[in-house]
Amino acid sequence: MDQVALPENFIALLTDHLRIPVPADGLSAATTLESLDIDSLALMELVVAAEDVLGIVLPDSALDLSPAATLGEAAKVFDEAT
Repeated sequence: MDQVALPENFIALLTDHLRIPVPADGLSAATTLESLDIDSLALMELVVAAEDVLGIVLPDSALDLSPAATLGEAAKVFDEAT
């Protein structure tokens, strides 16, 4: 997934709801959540925002994500919920 572009709605969640101070073109599937200072609390905020904004219910595997996960791994979990 490193070569695959991240979904725009996922990038919007990161930049708009978590206010990640990185330009969207600076994010890649290989970027880790912790490199963006996303800790477990911010990760839960991301899950809640995804459910509210995208109208999806994330699977339990979303709760298994850790700050060491990559954006590609997180985007895959979110994509599987749509």
